Amino acid sequence: MALLQISEPGKSPMPHEKKRAAGIDLGTTNSLVATVQAGGEARVIADADGNTLLPSVVHYAADGKRLLGDAAMLRAIAEPGSTLASFKRWLGRSKHELKSESANEGYEFVLADEASGNAVAVQTGAGKITAVEASAAILAELAARAESSLGGPLQGVVITVPAYFDDAQRQATRDAARVAGINVLRLINEPTAAAVAYGLDNANDRYIAVYDLGGGTFDISILQLSEGVFEVLATGGDAALGGDDFDRAIVGWALAQAGIDSATLSASAQRELLIAARAAKQTLSEQDSARLRISAEHVKWQGELSRAEFNKIVAPLVEQTLSACRRCLGDAGLKTIDIADVVLVGGSTRVPLVREKVQVLFGKAPHVGVDPDKVVALGAALQADRLVGNKQDKELLLLDVLPLSLGIETMGGLVEKIIHRNTAIPCTRAQEFTTYKDGQTALLLHVLQGERERIKDCRSLARFELRGIPPMVAGAARIQVSFAVDANGMLSVSAQEESTGVESTITVQPSYGLNESQITEMLRASYENAADDRDQRALIEQRVEAEALLAAVGAALNQDGDLLADEERKVVDAAIVQLRACVNGNSTAEISDAVARLGHSTEAFAARRMNKSIARALQGKRVDDLAAEAASDTAS
Repeated sequence: MALLQISEPGKSPMPHEKKRAAGIDLGTTNSLVATVQAGGEARVIADADGNTLLPSVVHYAADGKRLLGDAAMLRAIAEPGSTLASFKRWLGRSKHELKSESANEGYEFVLADEASGNAVAVQTGAGKITAVEASAAILAELAARAESSLGGPLQGVVITVPAYFDDAQRQATRDAARVAGINVLRLINEPTAAAVAYGLDNANDRYIAVYDLGGGTFDISILQLSEGVFEVLATGGDAALGGDDFDRAIVGWALAQAGIDSATLSASAQRELLIAARAAKQTLSEQDSARLRISAEHVKWQGELSRAEFNKIVAPLVEQTLSACRRCLGDAGLKTIDIADVVLVGGSTRVPLVREKVQVLFGKAPHVGVDPDKVVALGAALQADRLVGNKQDKELLLLDVLPLSLGIETMGGLVEKIIHRNTAIPCTRAQEFTTYKDGQTALLLHVLQGERERIKDCRSLARFELRGIPPMVAGAARIQVSFAVDANGMLSVSAQEESTGVESTITVQPSYGLNESQITEMLRASYENAADDRDQRALIEQRVEAEALLAAVGAALNQDGDLLADEERKVVDAAIVQLRACVNGNSTAEISDAVARLGHSTEAFAARRMNKSIARALQGKRVDDLAAEAASDTAS
């Protein structure tokens, strides 16, 4: 008898056989890769020179050669336009949104190609390079580092992203991994990875705040650990705020001290200043003062920046992060006293003022035992190890949330939310809609993202059509629209007409992403305009109802107007005129009253039309025939 060795799907049939997996933190300033050793401990993998951090910098030379990391940074001053840094901030963003980056960094942003729509590239010595391509170069280097260390190809990796990355930015990250030839097991949010790295998944049920201030992005996430489930209750932040902005603030201070207009400096000089500012910032995390020198082109200046002055310069930026923390706590329905643990992530949390302000806000000292530059990669490695089946003694369930609501456009330019913000993902929601006009055989679905009530105040994600709807009277068709968000935060939308089964689907991959400062502004606007939005929605819905009633009454009069006496027709016509006169006004109550009057004036007319229809249906039939039909219907 032949024996089969049985194993769980996705698990190794040999208990001692360990699958190779890694966690990658694709950072704005630095990137790194980590893996779980045989003993179960996560460690960051170093390169041949012992460096664990790989600067997220890529240089593209005119001869086609490419330099990464420290080697690329050496070319940043001489060839700033061909040396890409902080390109994580460009993922999924439009050319218009990147104008400030162009001015500050000396990049020439262009459209990638005609076929790519709004995809943006930088014009380098080697040609057009996109943020996806630059990110792929970093990912490929880190994957090669892991494979060299582990002695073979990776089965898969977990890549971390800011919690506030939207669909376009997450998709761009996955595209970069695909270009690099990497199998992505999952994208997970950086704050969640950090909590895993600290072992907080082994703690008792509690609420955890993860404050993540990196080189280019800021995230705050409130997590709940309950019975082995890690759930993100709320997220906030800004994908255009980070240590890079601290550096720019220092540069601004130095130029002001020297009396220099930044517009007079070349791109090389500006890049040199940013590098010097970053070094000064790092020095001030350990010392009370730092020397700064400007020696570029026609400019010569040197001075000393004290920690007190530095704190004053960056205080508004730190306050922006604290405001986001307060909003996030409010979204989660919690107070600072409810938070059991505060975790700091990102190299910029080494700034003493940041640690001081975070401790004051939450009323407790944050966790700082793990290197803030490495903590995210370590958490990602632990999750990757679980996902490939190496760690079978414990399952960790991560539930992230949507940063903004998702919905579709309805009549009157309104947004019907199908999945609300802060809903745990993965998730699926469905809602039934119908047609607006008689004989409608197609439906255009407009997918939107945002918190406001009108489409003009929300972000358009995609449009697609459902065709093949049977011609019916308005309101008779039943169309189910389903939204599905997977564990990576990617959205799929489908629409199905239920009587025929005809269906249309789309995976939302917007051509460019939403700047997180814009997301923050959208949330702020939704709070400030909540009452006005509610009133405007009620007004628009009343207008839509009025227009539908006018159309229905008009069609009925055209067909059966002869059922009304002259005096009755005058009353109905007067009610129509009155409703038309106010339908475009701004009084919901006035329109509602006019709708009620027209409805009341047509009650007798509607009854006569129904009687006429019944009489038409019964014409030529005998009582015996009707009795037989009724008996047949009862039997069936």
